[in-house]
Amino acid sequence: MKITANGISMNYTLDGPTGAPVVTLSHSLATTLAMWEPQVKALTARWRVLSYDTRGHGGTDAPKSAYSLDQLADDAQALLRTLGIQRTHWVGLSMGGMIGQTLALKAPELFASLVLCDTSSRVPPEAKPLWDERVHTAEAKGMEPLVEGTLGRWFTAPFKDRGGSVVESVRAMIRSTNPAGYIGCCQAISSLNLTDRIGAIKIPTLIIVGEDDQGTPVAASKVMNEQIKGSQLVVLKSAAHLSNMEQPEAFTQALTGFLSKVG
Repeated sequence: MKITANGISMNYTLDGPTGAPVVTLSHSLATTLAMWEPQVKALTARWRVLSYDTRGHGGTDAPKSAYSLDQLADDAQALLRTLGIQRTHWVGLSMGGMIGQTLALKAPELFASLVLCDTSSRVPPEAKPLWDERVHTAEAKGMEPLVEGTLGRWFTAPFKDRGGSVVESVRAMIRSTNPAGYIGCCQAISSLNLTDRIGAIKIPTLIIVGEDDQGTPVAASKVMNEQIKGSQLVVLKSAAHLSNMEQPEAFTQALTGFLSKVG
């Protein structure tokens, strides 16, 4: 479904029992709301589930410009407001977790809880050239040269080498990402620097990370766990960056167990 929020057309789905507490799912860079498919059935059995495509991704508009995490958080807040959702559990993976942290600091009253998956509170300055290189590649050659390297970071080698429908679906998502949207979101991510601020987050928080995540390693999750008082940390074995897709049962169990307790 499409709706206009914060000046752009946004693509979203809203499923599950009417009147149930809302869970909002926010995906990673270079994927779409389809990334959450392994969790949807378990979640919609008990919760009202809002999935949406971030600015620059999937069926949502991809304006040509540098985006900021504040802007992506404003998009999400405007979407919730337009749909009449006053409070939500937020589940964000990678970029979705960065948006979640940003929005939780701006508008904590929106949050029943916060789940930060395979994400970080800071992109170190030494990583900036990496992001600049990705932007340059997407500008010059489109998404194709980025596909296989991204898959190599996002899944453990045995899982990627086995291939199968999960790897193929993610390969297709990366390949079909609008380069302008990818570039805009890369610029937002590369300026992430929230570690010194997230101690202000007081809402119930769960942090999930794959033990083999290269991009946002366990160490980054431990930093967030230390900064956000009372947060819980779950490390999933045999999983890299897209831990919800590589270990769907363990991920879903950790997520639904947490949501059941807090909500």
